[in-house]
Amino acid sequence: MFSKVLVANRGEIALRIIRACRELGVDSVAVYSEADVDSLHVQLADEAVCIGEGPSRDSYLKPDRIIAAAEVTESDAIHPGYGFLSENPRFAEICQSCKIKFIGPSAELIRVMGDKNTARATALANGVPVTPGSDGLMRDENHALEVAREIGFPVMIKATAGGGGKGMRPALDEGEFLANFRAAQTEAVASFGNGDCYIEKLVIDPHHIEFQVVADSLGEVVHLGERDCSMQRRNQKIIEECPSPLLTPQLRQEMGDASVALTKAIGYENAGTIEYLVDAPAENFYFMEMNTRIQVEHPITEEVMGCELIKEQIRIAAGEPLSTHVRNARPRGHSIECRINAEDPYNNFAPSPGTINMWYAPGGKGVRVDTHVYSGYTVPPYYDSMIAKLIVTAAQRDVAIARMRRALSEFIIRGIKTTIPFQQTIINHPDFIAGRYDIGWVSRFLEERREEAVT
Repeated sequence: MFSKVLVANRGEIALRIIRACRELGVDSVAVYSEADVDSLHVQLADEAVCIGEGPSRDSYLKPDRIIAAAEVTESDAIHPGYGFLSENPRFAEICQSCKIKFIGPSAELIRVMGDKNTARATALANGVPVTPGSDGLMRDENHALEVAREIGFPVMIKATAGGGGKGMRPALDEGEFLANFRAAQTEAVASFGNGDCYIEKLVIDPHHIEFQVVADSLGEVVHLGERDCSMQRRNQKIIEECPSPLLTPQLRQEMGDASVALTKAIGYENAGTIEYLVDAPAENFYFMEMNTRIQVEHPITEEVMGCELIKEQIRIAAGEPLSTHVRNARPRGHSIECRINAEDPYNNFAPSPGTINMWYAPGGKGVRVDTHVYSGYTVPPYYDSMIAKLIVTAAQRDVAIARMRRALSEFIIRGIKTTIPFQQTIINHPDFIAGRYDIGWVSRFLEERREEAVT
């Protein structure tokens, strides 16, 4: 086991990793920007090193500063969390060259599966269904239009280096294709420095389903079931649940088997997530991408499957085999997560940084809150707006919904705007209660509200 792990992240995931290290008897090192000096992850780590100014480009996205912090504190491993450098193959290579263990897959696998076009080809080569699409990247917009015509509209334009919904644009017909293709390229260049795009057939009203996989260095792979992440706005998830209310036992088995087979075929190590689109009748599934890191929504899998994924990541990176409780994990109950963001849901979800004057988190049976904030904490303007994850678990879905309804009503945050009122509306909506929603549900709901406001 490692003696000291540096956490190359911030916020709730950094705190989550620090707590896992402490329970494993491993010392932890926090890195932080000047804007995060008062964050809980800085206060609770065994050591802390400032790595730069507030903006992430001047701190959390600086590999040299993170490596320097690891070397000066004599850390023997780095956990990247999610976001920032977690899926940066160059950072994983630098860690290896400095003889610091990167807690995640190899740089080669991050590169292969992080490039969506290559990942798609890899999935197809290993028998995992993919949507009809282009054979490789588009040379230019004229080539792209020609390919889109061959596939047949509607299509989805995707940046090969995309993530977080950036560089993705649907084109319902030929008339809007070129403008959307250019927009996808422009956004991809701005976000990832790479404007290469490919094209897939657009699946109408799909669910976004992801399977959690875990693999050790000895070649053993398991999946820990699925999460339904369809409740999203502009490809950003709002509410997730485990298991999915959509999947049949047969489809769940097929998708789980495909996920394990693909993970084994590529020689993957550590935790990862394989994401799929599932059509509305829940008859067909299509590979979308693989996230070569821990996911924001991993707690609902932990609650349902009775395991701790961050600890397992650290153990696997230290060369240990999969834990018995992970190998033998079986689902128990239902879990729902709400991402609590510092945003104004009734002002087009505008960011709402500022000082939290009062913070009261809900509690009681089956309620978990993962957060790094507290009363008096100032939410900085530089980062993702998520300030907490509210997770509830119960024996069955209807009880979990009632528990989430209760927990949201108890959550008091004053001084900033949050997404809690909007999530309360969703949780109480008949469509969510019945499990009748897809990735377009939020957009349709918001459009209906706008139309009602006009009339």
